[in-house]
Amino acid sequence: MEHLIEELKVKIVDILNLPDVTPADIQTDAQLVGGELGIDSIDVLEMVIMIEKDYGVAINNKELGAKVFATLGTLAAYIQEHASELPN
Repeated sequence: MEHLIEELKVKIVDILNLPDVTPADIQTDAQLVGGELGIDSIDVLEMVIMIEKDYGVAINNKELGAKVFATLGTLAAYIQEHASELPN
């Protein structure tokens, strides 16, 4: 799962175009949405699209999204549990 977490850090910085943030700045257990990174609901929508496209995993309601996007760790765990096949 560590590889998936590192991959997600890079993708989050890239797709959200976070200024002054590097993948190393994203902590696995830190609050993802509304936390220090400044990720908001529009950013979450972009991440949902990326997750569906890259991993084939749907996050299709707000309650599920709130749980999944709590931290990077919860996001990675959800993807690992629901992806049919993770790229190496």
